[in-house]
Order: sequence, then structure tokens, then C-alpha cells
Amino acid sequence: MSQSNNLILSIETSGDWCSAAFSRSGETFASALIDTPRMQSSRLAPMIDQLLKDNSLTIKEFAAVAVSSGPGSYTGLRVGVSLAKGLCFGAGIPLIGVGTLDLIANQAIELNDGEKPDYIVPMIDARRMEVYQAVYDNTARRIGEIEPLILEGSSYTQLLAKGKVLFCGDGCKKLSDILYHANASFLPCCPDARYMAKIAHQKYLAGDFEDVAYMEPFYLKDFRIGQSKKNILGL
Repeated sequence: MSQSNNLILSIETSGDWCSAAFSRSGETFASALIDTPRMQSSRLAPMIDQLLKDNSLTIKEFAAVAVSSGPGSYTGLRVGVSLAKGLCFGAGIPLIGVGTLDLIANQAIELNDGEKPDYIVPMIDARRMEVYQAVYDNTARRIGEIEPLILEGSSYTQLLAKGKVLFCGDGCKKLSDILYHANASFLPCCPDARYMAKIAHQKYLAGDFEDVAYMEPFYLKDFRIGQSKKNILGL
């Protein structure tokens, strides 16, 4: 794919909020967000329709649709993926899946005021003291497995001994209440479609598309959440 001014619609519904954004060549230029929890099913489509109207665009002018592919809320992911698939099918354009933890890691880099940790650990709240998480390097490249974890004060001892770690996402707040370490910093944030632009653009140029008919979100629902006994780096 060699379009220099390709347009991509990004949709994010994996958490309590839902958002949509328009980007051109990897740069977001318009977005909308609803921060009322669990409103994806009723508000997402009208929000995108209004965003199109506000920018005098139609879905057929877009090169692709990107959608958060999980892990995350079962209902939220199904709403987002179903709408994205419908838009792609109707307009005859490709579908791009963006992992939610990949999104949060990239979002954290942009929101972290230029400070560069050695590692980034995005976390998605899985209720109680449970999270879905993975370890990334400071360029937002994943270097560990995506896995569920029950948080304890000693959960990241080995990683923190290696360098500064930025914990981010909507699951990191509960870790900040029990983990006290000089190398640990915390950036609570909800995944936001505005920060999908670079990942979606790279996947578009690489032709890394999903099967519109058969794509399913990555729920992690088949995992049994427990205390990880593996090296937290997953190496």
C-alpha cells in the first residue's frame, strides 16, 4: 500500500469508554469520545456518524477501519468489532485489528511528557486485583506474553530490578496502592482511539489486514487467572 494521504477510521471500545478518530498518514486530525461507562452499543454508531458529518466525509472515502481487538470488555469488544466489520463490508475497505495493550503502550509514550522508562507495562482492569498485562520495551514493542495476573506488592520485583518501569492503563491504579518502588511510575489512562493512528498506519502500509468475515476479538476468556510463576519478562 503506497497511498500517501490515506484516511483511517479508528474505533476503540475495549474499556468503559468508547472513542473514534480519523487519521491521515498516521496523524490524528479529528476525534470523539464518550466517557460515560458502557454506552458503546447505543452511542458508538451515532458518534461516528456525527464525526463524519462534522468533517464532511463519508466512510467510502476511507482507506481502512482500525478497531481495538482486545483483550478487554467482552460486550465492548463485540460492539466495536461488529460495527467495524459492518463498515468495512459496506464500503469494501480493509479491516485492521489493533491489540488493546499495544494501543495503551503507545498511548503512554505520547502522554508521558517525554520521560522514557526502560519498560512499559500496560494493564487492563479485570476486576478485583486481577489485570490483563504484558511487558513492552521503551519503544512500545512487546517483549513478553499477554497474560492475566493477580497483583501483589511483589509482582514485578525482577522487572523493577532491571530498570525504570512505567505501569499504565486502567488497571495500574490498584497496583499503585500496593507497590512502592523507586523505579515504578504510574499513568492511569483509558485506551483512546486518538492514539491508534501510528499503529493503524503501519499495519495499513504493510497490508496487515483482518478477515472481515471471520475476525473475532481476543478476549483472553479461556485463560484461568492466577499468580504467574514465570519470569514476568516472558523471556
